[in-house]
Order: sequence, then C-alpha cells, then structure tokens
Amino acid sequence: MRHGKKFNHLGRKKGHRDSLLMNLAQALIQHKRINTTLAKAKALRSFVEPILTKAKENTTHSRRIVFSDLQNKDSVKELFDVIAEKIMDRPGGYCRIIKTGFRQGDGAETAMIELVDFNTVLTAKTGSKAAGTRRGRRKSSGTSSAAPAAAGVAAAAVAAAVAPETESPADEVTSTNEEE
Repeated sequence: MRHGKKFNHLGRKKGHRDSLLMNLAQALIQHKRINTTLAKAKALRSFVEPILTKAKENTTHSRRIVFSDLQNKDSVKELFDVIAEKIMDRPGGYCRIIKTGFRQGDGAETAMIELVDFNTVLTAKTGSKAAGTRRGRRKSSGTSSAAPAAAGVAAAAVAAAVAPETESPADEVTSTNEEE
C-alpha cells in the first residue's frame, strides 16, 4: 500500500530519481532557468527549495549538507556566493514554474522553472512600482495619495482623519452599483 507517500516517483527507481533531481538542481543553479516537464519541475521545486533555504546560512556545516545533496563543487560555490545574496531577504518561494505547453513528440506537458530573483525582465517591471499590495476594491483619490508623499507623515495623518468623514454609506452603495 502507498499510504502517505505523496511525492511523485516520476516512473523511476529511487537511485535514478535521486540522480535526476540532483542533475536538474545543478542545472537550475548554474543556469537560473531550465525547461523540463511539468511533473519534473514540481518535483524539482520541492527538492531544491530546502537546499536554497540552507544556503542562506553560510557555514561549513550548511555547505557540507548542501554538497551532500548536489555533489558538485561549482554548483555549491555558485549557490553560496551568488544566489544566497539575492534570496537572503526572501522568506521562501524561491522558484517559479511557468507552463509552456505540450511537447511535440509525446504530448507531455512542459514547463519552465526559474529562480524568482534572477528574472531581470519581471523584476525591472515590478521594481518601478510602489511596494505593498492594495487591499481594498476601490481606488483612493489622487489628492490623498499624493499629499502624504509630498508633505510627509503629518499630512498623511490629516488625510486619513479627513477621508472617512467625507464618505458616506450611501456613496459606497451607488459606487458599487456603478461598477457592476
């Protein structure tokens, strides 16, 4: 029975599967982005993310633990010297999987797996935006968001105190009806 065995065996025996994941992890660390099948990409993500977490602590012990998983000095050096600096402030989620379609020969679903912090195109787009997420559904008025940036913290407190008084529940009802 296979109760509780949740990882994908990838149609291989244990030794072959370990070698496959080790080679894929080495390629991902060296090239920062690889193309493979979706099943292998998902298995690789669960294999490589704990390794990337261990690389954030640059000690002899963590280097030896990572080397036992990767078995490649160049990959370990690249991981601790280059990659660890970029992922230091990230709490997790170091890899991104993007589906790329189906393979011509056998119809297998393919995917690209990449290290999130090394996508220069995407980080250039999001880097220009303001940090943080918008939690509400409605946009705030342009004057209240521009005033705190220009006038400082005191203006932000005044704008926050004045903004709720100007809105009424009737305005919210009509604005939600207009959006629909």
